[in-house]
Amino acid sequence: MNKAKRMMGLAPVIEYPHTQGAYLNFNHIDLYYWRPLWTYEQNFGDHLSKIIVSKILADGECFLEEETPESHRMFAIGSIMHVAKNDEVIWGSGVHGNMKSEDHTFQRLDVRAVRGPLTRKFLLNRGIQVPEVYGDPALLLPHIFPHKFKPTSRMAYGVVPHHTEYEMFEAQNTPNLISSMGSWNQIIHKILEADFVISSSLHGLIIAEAYGIPARYLRVTTNQDLFKYNDYMKGTGRGDIEYASSVEEALKMGGRPHLYLIISRCLIPFPGTCGERKRIR
Repeated sequence: MNKAKRMMGLAPVIEYPHTQGAYLNFNHIDLYYWRPLWTYEQNFGDHLSKIIVSKILADGECFLEEETPESHRMFAIGSIMHVAKNDEVIWGSGVHGNMKSEDHTFQRLDVRAVRGPLTRKFLLNRGIQVPEVYGDPALLLPHIFPHKFKPTSRMAYGVVPHHTEYEMFEAQNTPNLISSMGSWNQIIHKILEADFVISSSLHGLIIAEAYGIPARYLRVTTNQDLFKYNDYMKGTGRGDIEYASSVEEALKMGGRPHLYLIISRCLIPFPGTCGERKRIR
């Protein structure tokens, strides 16, 4: 189903809407992550925020939908800093390069980790304390799911467009296309089938690199500002991102230098368990 049809309201009708999430009228951890308004499909990279945070909490026998001593709002994966309000918790989020400084209305944040040093600099300039702890939480997937996903080497390369560009690549009959919209686990399995990943989706790149697969950023439109890509690169110990302008050029360029990240440093500042005041405050 294409985007135009989804925006016309032709997305699948939910037969039992009362089962699709519930309003929690008690204190709990409210995890914010971006979801498209025009479709019921998930953007897998953003949805990984819920998967990863839920898994880490569950490992500590805690859950997003359980009552806690106090309510807390938390941000993890995504360029979603402009949505945050005073005193909310940041763990691995980043600034969106297309947003203006005045779009960020907070004066105080509880920052545990950010995506990269460019986001840290933005927040420091606003007088907010930020530890030098970097990394997109999606890099933790091999650590928190040690047996669920493995590279399978079933195709020479895969192409993962940003969700705004998928139909363009599809119209060009681009081989080995992998949509970033849909089942998060199947998208990861599909990415891990490739020996080399060419992606305009940031999380297409991140998933590949998390599992040691060479990857190259593909930039064919200016839909996305370079800020988030450079922020991620610098947060993993590298310089500004170098990109290809076509699949053919990406194949010639090959992968980028391997990332440098100490996974334990990302997990250590995870915001506590069960909303305990002493851990999330």
